[in-house]
Amino acid sequence: MSKRALLIAYHYPPVKGSSGVQRSLRFSAYLSDYGWDCDVLTVHPRAYERQSDDEIRDIPGGVDVIRAQAFDTKRHLSLFGRYPQALALPDRWMTWRYDGIRRGRRLLKQRQYDVIWSTFPISTAHRIGLALAEDSGLPWVADCRDSMSEPGYPREPAVFESVRALEQQIVRQASAVTFTTPGARRMYAERYPELPEDRWRVIENGFDEQAFDGLDEGHAAPVAGAPLTVVHAGLLYPRERDPRPFFAALGELKREGFFTQQPVRVILRATGHDELYRESLTDLDIADIVTLEPGVPYRDALQEMLKADGLLIFQSSGCNHQIPAKAYEYLRAGRPILSLTDSAGDTAQLLQRNGQSAMADLLDKDDIKSAIRAFVPGLRASEGATDTDVSRYSRRGQTAHLAALFDERSGKSGASETTQ
Repeated sequence: MSKRALLIAYHYPPVKGSSGVQRSLRFSAYLSDYGWDCDVLTVHPRAYERQSDDEIRDIPGGVDVIRAQAFDTKRHLSLFGRYPQALALPDRWMTWRYDGIRRGRRLLKQRQYDVIWSTFPISTAHRIGLALAEDSGLPWVADCRDSMSEPGYPREPAVFESVRALEQQIVRQASAVTFTTPGARRMYAERYPELPEDRWRVIENGFDEQAFDGLDEGHAAPVAGAPLTVVHAGLLYPRERDPRPFFAALGELKREGFFTQQPVRVILRATGHDELYRESLTDLDIADIVTLEPGVPYRDALQEMLKADGLLIFQSSGCNHQIPAKAYEYLRAGRPILSLTDSAGDTAQLLQRNGQSAMADLLDKDDIKSAIRAFVPGLRASEGATDTDVSRYSRRGQTAHLAALFDERSGKSGASETTQ
């Protein structure tokens, strides 16, 4: 039986610099394995601040990609850097709504769809999904991933009000709302207790096994006297992933002579805030330990993870209901992980379930120092890498859960696995 889904996603190749692109791209690639064809409604590439052709080749040949007109209010509609806030509600790409709905309606007339799927963190994708679901009466799965809103987030009051109002429409209109973590699902079940428990589902981010194909997975034993390499890949937000207590811990350990016998090189790849952190490295005299490196193509980043002696995660307690997408790629890489996070959060729970117990409070310099003292000797001894089976976190496997949810909500039979 032919089944077809319309996927609505802002993050899709050729966007660069967002882990979110992997979720939408891989779902579109693997849905056919579970009996679902799909089309992708996204934005014209001009809407992206940064572009890369690295993953264009990964778009499946059978997927029709429809690119609607969209402008970034900040870059395209501002005058001397200023613009009316109304042009950025619920987000800076609100103009996508108009051509997105128009093109979506045309698709609904031309093709027989069985389900609509839209994904955050660009709220306008859900606004388009809402309009098309109301027009067509089709079941709609709204992928919130993390929370759309929380007390104090988004920080700007007008944006918060706009996003929260849209959220309330979404959770009531959607056939199902999906999240990447149990914590986010629990938050929404508590926020909207009048809605059925079955409305909320978890479909984790996971890693893409295909992306590791052809990479060198052999890890050589550390060479005596050579620095151990510890890597963090991706954005380090000053609030949610503040590395400065970590820097302070490194500075004190250096002054105490900890790195004399065992040199360590920490690579922070594509932090997004290099200028902010560079001053701290100079002030603490650790620029010889920590290097700020630019972004690299996705597969190059995976290769770096595989070759690293250790890997780093930064996550504040305010993000306890979130799990960085890189955590799953780290688990697949099989290297020891030092996580600077709250032990009660979803990130910590995921890592601990998979044998990664090196952990410290992100904001506690002394706790971080103790963790580093325990972590580094294990790297020299090649300890910490585990043989835990992490295949259940593959994106192909997560797509099976999504396909099963599509089957359930659309009433279409299929060979998909059961949802979580």
